[in-house]
Amino acid sequence: MTSNIDSPAGPLQLSGPSPYLVTRTFAMRFTSTPRGARLARRLVAVRLDEWGVPYGSEPHEGVVLVAAELAANAVRHGHVPGRDFHLSLRVTQAPRPVARVEVSDTRAERVPLRTGRSPVAEHADGGRGLLLVGGIAERWGWFPRPGAPGKTVWAECALA
Repeated sequence: MTSNIDSPAGPLQLSGPSPYLVTRTFAMRFTSTPRGARLARRLVAVRLDEWGVPYGSEPHEGVVLVAAELAANAVRHGHVPGRDFHLSLRVTQAPRPVARVEVSDTRAERVPLRTGRSPVAEHADGGRGLLLVGGIAERWGWFPRPGAPGKTVWAECALA
């Protein structure tokens, strides 16, 4: 696990307009295991709270759920033995408060479907995670990882 924390000191003030762009970033590699996905979710929750998006608030819960689903998908569908997944979280205040979660894995051939409905049977136990992401995030998508095998799945959530 490695981390790259590039954050100015102090909490992110989400109320009131800001004359300048405030950006907080957090990035880390995690083992491609359920434990790694759980740790990613917890660290996203901690960072958001430190940056002024408090535990229990609707924006906090939404971003954490999106991060958890993207991390779980990287482990379940993007796992390659011996390869980690990478999560990055970026919160910007201007022009409006937004959190962007990006999760990269090393499986390029398994990309998310954007059909708008679940590809699994109505009574199946899984397969609805990206429907949740689509319902919470303002927008989401994926792109091939530049210069490396795999893909990056991203989602942006409003914090206002």
